This record gives sequence, structure tokens and C-alpha cells, in this order.
Amino acid sequence: MPPIDSTVWDATLERLLDDVYTFAGTGPRRDEDWARDVLALMDRSVTDPRGWRTLEWQIDKEGRENVRPSFPFLPLTAEQVHAWTYPVPAAAAAELLASLSQEWFFEGHPVRTRPDRDEVLADARMLLSRFGADAAFRTSSDLARTSASPDFLADDLAGGRAFTDYVMDLGLIAVSADEVGVFWSFNAN
Repeated sequence: MPPIDSTVWDATLERLLDDVYTFAGTGPRRDEDWARDVLALMDRSVTDPRGWRTLEWQIDKEGRENVRPSFPFLPLTAEQVHAWTYPVPAAAAAELLASLSQEWFFEGHPVRTRPDRDEVLADARMLLSRFGADAAFRTSSDLARTSASPDFLADDLAGGRAFTDYVMDLGLIAVSADEVGVFWSFNAN
């Protein structure tokens, strides 16, 4: 896989996640506890350390101004982020990120039957390559609560403990030595 740069990141992020209600962003690792860095990113108190694109919907910007800085995310603690997410291997993380490219709440197997399945998975792997081979991944999915290596393409997707005020949400966190990434999909009903 070629190295990722801002041009590749921007195009891949848009191709993969721009058509669904998602948040996708990265922030710096500044705290010994990666969950605090994730919360800073959710609160928008940090920006992408490389200056690369973040995906955020207009409704989120309005919610931050009118509801709370972390909108649509709830005001969480680092302890909650740890307790409400579960580790997944890199391959499962790529499957989950690919699955977030469609309305997973309404379609149990959003990627498995797509004609462009391989391309969608390649895009997900490309985005996650930014975090390096030693990255750790966590998800809010209950599938990862019950399996150390969930198959996000074979099983129906499942949310877990809600990180937002919405009916359902599902997310992936990437953690490297220098950065954190948050990829979250919302069912805003």
C-alpha cells in the first residue's frame, strides 16, 4: 500500500464516508491516556495535527454552537470511553470502517453484498494506514464485546452503549503513538 498523504486522505475520506451521517477526524496524542485525546477530538478542542480534512456535518456545527461543544457526542469521561469500547484487530477495524460507509442501522450487512466491496475495503484500509502498523483499534460495537475478532462483514452490525443522544451510533477509534482517529456513524432519528 502506498504511503498516505493529504491528497489521498481527502479523496479516500470523501469517497468512503461523505454520503452518510458520520464524523471522521484525527487529533494529536498529547496525554498518556489515549481516551483523553479522543475526548479532546470529540470536543473539537484539537484539530488534525497534519492539517488534513475532517468530515463533519452542518448539523454538528449548529449543535456545537447551540447544544454543547462535543455535539453530537455526549459529555463523556475517559473512564466511559475505556469501558464502552472494545479492542479489535486491524482487519476487523477495516471491515467496520467500510461498513460505516452505508446506513448500517437499516442494512445489517452493508458491505458484504456491494459490487464494489473490495474497493470499499481498500479505502478503509488506506484511511487506517495513516495510524501505522502498531496502531490499536477500539469500537463501540457489541460484536467486539462478545468476540476478540468480530467479523463485521458476516455478522449483523450492532451498536453498543450510546455515545450520542441519537437512537443508534457506532464508532471506531484508532490510536497510534502520535495521533488518535475517531470515525463515528449516527442514526439521527
